[in-house]
Amino acid sequence: MPRPRSLTLDRLAAAALAVIDRDGLATLSMRTVAKELGMSPMGLYRYVSDREELEGLVVDRVLGSVDATPPAPDTPWRERVEIMVGRLRDAVAGHPEAVPLTLAHRHHAAAGLRWSETVLGILTEAGIDGRQRVVALRALHGYVTGAIQLEHLGPLAGEGTAVIAGLPEDRFPHLAETARTAGEVGPDQEFFGGLRLLLRGLDG
Repeated sequence: MPRPRSLTLDRLAAAALAVIDRDGLATLSMRTVAKELGMSPMGLYRYVSDREELEGLVVDRVLGSVDATPPAPDTPWRERVEIMVGRLRDAVAGHPEAVPLTLAHRHHAAAGLRWSETVLGILTEAGIDGRQRVVALRALHGYVTGAIQLEHLGPLAGEGTAVIAGLPEDRFPHLAETARTAGEVGPDQEFFGGLRLLLRGLDG
């Protein structure tokens, strides 16, 4: 197969992400990305040494759009954190299959590091430091990635909620009622509602 013209690392990352978005993370390989680009697998090794390096390029692309600019300092700290978390969600939610990669390679992604630095600055200004700051940042990361995967794999509007709503009320009264109510909750209300509960707990 011929070497494609003007192959850049950005184009390579885009092809890898296209494979993940379309066919799932499990299908990502040097071979599938080479096929996506119309080139031989061996030709791909001219640009990346292995799958791990390819994964890093994908994470750079996914997180590259995250705006790490600090929100206005006169905004309450919880609102500033909410803005930052919303930005991360906007960047990652479109690629839910790639979420595990953002966790594995977050320490190499410059945009992700800048996001974390901004959030840590906001937490520090709020008086959250030391071990509590460690836990807070991890909790925020965990919330974003978990919420995105939950929305992707088990959305409130999905079949699973309908099945739970039909459970026998004599055995699962609270669960069945909650599932019926879940139909009234939209994705944004679910995400930001849960986030606000988490942020209120950071004062504890």
